[in-house]
Amino acid sequence: MTKITVKANGPYLVEGADVVDETGAAFPVEAGKPIALCRCGASKKKPFCDGTHVSIGFKSTETVAVFKAK
Repeated sequence: MTKITVKANGPYLVEGADVVDETGAAFPVEAGKPIALCRCGASKKKPFCDGTHVSIGFKSTETVAVFKAK
């Protein structure tokens, strides 16, 4: 099951999913660990979060929630 957690003023944490680019090529990620995806747009490791949201004062507009796909 895939789980996506929206962190307040931070990244999307994705568990149980593979990350692929627009061509379907997989990004190398460590199996079994959550993947943090950038929401602020300033990460130097896009699509992954590198913590830049903290230093730029990113404030999210979404409510913190958990989404579970079947």
